[in-house]
Amino acid sequence: MPNVALVHKSRISSFRRLALGTWRTTKDPTVYGTLCLEVDKALAYIDAYRAKTGRRLTLAHLMARAVGRLLVEMPDANTVVRFGRIYQRTEASVFFQVAMEDPETGQIDLSGLVVRDADKRSLTEIADAFDKAARDVRAGKDEEKEKTRKSLGKIPGWLIGYVLDLVSFLTYTLNLDLRWAGLPKDPFGSVMVTNVGSLGIEQAWAPLVPYSRVPLIIAMGAVVKEAVVSDDDTIRIARRMRLCVTFDHRILDGAHAAKMSKLVKQWFADPYGFFGEIPGAREEVSV
Repeated sequence: MPNVALVHKSRISSFRRLALGTWRTTKDPTVYGTLCLEVDKALAYIDAYRAKTGRRLTLAHLMARAVGRLLVEMPDANTVVRFGRIYQRTEASVFFQVAMEDPETGQIDLSGLVVRDADKRSLTEIADAFDKAARDVRAGKDEEKEKTRKSLGKIPGWLIGYVLDLVSFLTYTLNLDLRWAGLPKDPFGSVMVTNVGSLGIEQAWAPLVPYSRVPLIIAMGAVVKEAVVSDDDTIRIARRMRLCVTFDHRILDGAHAAKMSKLVKQWFADPYGFFGEIPGAREEVSV
């Protein structure tokens, strides 16, 4: 059984072939962009969702669902580069970073959770998965992540880079499922999202993580009130959130970014149309 379910993408553009030959790893082809997203309607939807279901829905949950759908609408973003070729993922997974405190040192550390099949999950399922994963990670109850964290702590600093490159080669280049050796299966998913806004940061660009083979990282900034010029040239106050995006130019370019930006704006401008009607009172959902 492979580490990731992949299908070789044989038909790619001439520019994509050139990009793959120009940049050999994700250490080189970094592109940055920013999208200012109006979130007044999305926040109103969240308030109504909380009032009706009792669940603490957040913009991060909406973003997980939206990014999962983006990977379906823009499959070029849901890929892995192996041996200079692009392979299509068959599952849309979104990795979210979670800040945690090391119980032994008190230092702030980063961990994460992966929402598998994010395009198919309901907001209720996503919210429950977030809550459970965050509780387990912060309480040190996620055995897989705890084992990985402790193993990394035993590796000398000068050797960590080599170990990460080796693990990346085995699990992504060779696509080996090494859970039998204690290595988690596809731990970073298709796209990474980090909510820097929860820390009060309005905008920040996260770096690509070479060993993760993830071609797209989205940083959600803090929601701020800003003056906006409407289509009729009147000025109004709107709540906006900046999405700071970093992507791998071997795989994605401006045309991809433009299409994804347009879709996200449409979805957040019509949350009931995209995310669906709000379900009834709180009910238990298995995650």
